[in-house]
Amino acid sequence: MSDINAGGPGARPTAWVERRLVAADEPALLVGDRGFQLGDGLFETLRVRRGVAIEIGLHLARLREGLGILAIPMPLSDGELAAGIAAVVAANAPSDAAVRITVSRGVLVGRGLLPAGWRELAPTVVIQAWPHVPVAAAVLARGVRAVIATGRRDPAHPLASVKTTSRADHVHAKLEAERAGADDAITLTIDGHVAEATTANVALLIGKRVLTPPLAAGILAGTTRDWLLRPKGAAALGLVAAEAWLTPHDLLAADEVLLCSSVAGFQALVSLDGAPIAGGVPGAWAARLRAAREAWIVTQSGG
Repeated sequence: MSDINAGGPGARPTAWVERRLVAADEPALLVGDRGFQLGDGLFETLRVRRGVAIEIGLHLARLREGLGILAIPMPLSDGELAAGIAAVVAANAPSDAAVRITVSRGVLVGRGLLPAGWRELAPTVVIQAWPHVPVAAAVLARGVRAVIATGRRDPAHPLASVKTTSRADHVHAKLEAERAGADDAITLTIDGHVAEATTANVALLIGKRVLTPPLAAGILAGTTRDWLLRPKGAAALGLVAAEAWLTPHDLLAADEVLLCSSVAGFQALVSLDGAPIAGGVPGAWAARLRAAREAWIVTQSGG
């Protein structure tokens, strides 16, 4: 594992592994790392604009909360993580980036879920960055088509809302969407309520009301969802945002349905299992909220 220097756009891709920049296309982790072996770790994905990590406090708080649930200690301070983000962004995408922070329990040669010595492991921390590529205009104009995933979310599961590195259920849902000729999949709870999409939260509009599933549905506490519920989010546009238990029927009967995430922003969901939502075309609020969120990000990054 060799050190390399930051090279800017077009340079060899790099990653920040264990406090140093390394070539992202060379071996950097040992085979015994539990993130690779068992999905025993967590991650966060966030947006960086003009070198400013957007809502980093919320992302790191969510990461630390999840690590606490899995009893994985965070070996780095928020300042050290911020420095790592800055270094890898400067090396890969200095203008605008999508960043992923991954923390695994660490490397253990022995077998088993919690074999002897697991408490003494040193967690592995990796930070990656890619140039941020906005959602294509054609995709925004067409909207997202989704299917209902066959897998169900159990809100009572202790890891239901934890962003673990084990994403096999999300991958399976995405495969179901692909096989059906759709773009994404919506997961329901075990009692049939809407949870979330594979990489985004869900919200719907009825008149001037914006409704999004509660955290009790076992969903990720998304930062863009959080922005939507804050006074400077939907309320600033004259909307009233609240949490509510939703069903697939509610989505189909809504004036608009939105998917939202920290990197992709707001997108319109225009069909579910082949049935159109709001005529099967994106509504005006999807574009308005997307623009408002982007304008807020611009202010957070200094213009």
